[in-house]
Amino acid sequence: MYVAVKGGEKAINAAHKLLAQVRRGDTAVPELGVDQIMEQLSLSVDRVMAEGALYAPELAALAVKQARGDLVEAVFLLRAFRTTLSRFGSSLPVNTAAMRIRRRISATYKDIPGGQVLGHTFDYTHRLLDASLLTGAARDFCGSAAGQASQESPQESPQGNPQACPAQTGSAQTGPALMNAAQTGAAQSNVATRAAQVTVAQAAAAPVQVMPDGPLPESPRSYAKVMDFLEKEGLLPTPAEEDANAPAAAPTDITRGALTLPAGRDARLQNLARGDEGLMLALAYSTQRGYGSTHPFAGEIRMGSVEVSFVPEELGFAVVVARLPLTECETVNKFHGGNGVKPCFTRGYGLSFGENERKALSMALVDRALQSADYDEPIKGPAQDEEFVLSHSDNVEASGFVQHLKLPHYVDFQAELALVRGMRRAMEDTDAAANGAGEGERQ
Repeated sequence: MYVAVKGGEKAINAAHKLLAQVRRGDTAVPELGVDQIMEQLSLSVDRVMAEGALYAPELAALAVKQARGDLVEAVFLLRAFRTTLSRFGSSLPVNTAAMRIRRRISATYKDIPGGQVLGHTFDYTHRLLDASLLTGAARDFCGSAAGQASQESPQESPQGNPQACPAQTGSAQTGPALMNAAQTGAAQSNVATRAAQVTVAQAAAAPVQVMPDGPLPESPRSYAKVMDFLEKEGLLPTPAEEDANAPAAAPTDITRGALTLPAGRDARLQNLARGDEGLMLALAYSTQRGYGSTHPFAGEIRMGSVEVSFVPEELGFAVVVARLPLTECETVNKFHGGNGVKPCFTRGYGLSFGENERKALSMALVDRALQSADYDEPIKGPAQDEEFVLSHSDNVEASGFVQHLKLPHYVDFQAELALVRGMRRAMEDTDAAANGAGEGERQ
């Protein structure tokens, strides 16, 4: 037994060395840096942080690299690191109404105060492979090769702004839809393209400025929430009214104790925020196919940064300690009313670290589906089953339980093997006895 253990230990150590070699790949190819993952694979980093329940972009990028791009494994690594951190307090709730917007859209109203901010999105791309990315000759928003700007003199725009890309302006009658413009700076080795957003009404008066190196631009102003319009009209309960039946105690923290069922909405939202994006997407899709249909509209999806404030005991007042990028989604769902309640809309809510729009939207749909019992709606699909959703959404737990089947189960299998063999022998003995009795009767 001791020799088998030592032999297994040597094999495991050799497997670790081989894993490191495979992770590195061909040494003739430049190694992928953590900073490159953070900047160029940011959506993967954001997903790992969301499901790992820890905002740490550099560590999340490291986890992606260490896991060879396996995001579920990367989530496991980040979640494991999270357990080693000390907790010195809780921040104040973030105010998403004061979010500095990078992207903000509504599918319920065309004209909203501040306009529809498309931002950087895949929504309107043609989903065609861009061969220019193979050679690094990706083109900027104006259509010129990225490296050509450093070799040519600055081009004067119609407004007299050097290096500005002429933005196509639309008619003022089309509404306050926003345009995106990106310019290329004149640098020989590194030309950074950044998106700047200006309203159609401002486009003629305000020339598009070249954005410097750094994070994507954010609007310095905050925008009113679209859902506020429905709340003021009384067509949508306010968050305070939605939580009127919730206990007055502090919110449940599912990281400090086991999840109990039935769970409050606070615990459900925490579970969904950490849940696997793939499962959230599948459950959300199922609600649209009749398994608990809730007929949703995307009331508002906004992405940007918010302030995180903390109240130190020695100071006694709030101090801003960070700005955090978030994606928030609120869906509008129809509810016919009943039991003395006037017909109104209901809300689904999703929130995620970073740029994680698909997860936030899916989370909002599942959140609303899980409220079916609160509105006396029939439970027709898995997305409405609280135990099913909350018990299977964590990909770290799910992956661990499924993949443990790869580990040795020699004793268990030998026990079942002996049981099956014994059952077969007993069946053969019974058949032989029955056959012998039949032959005796014939004689």
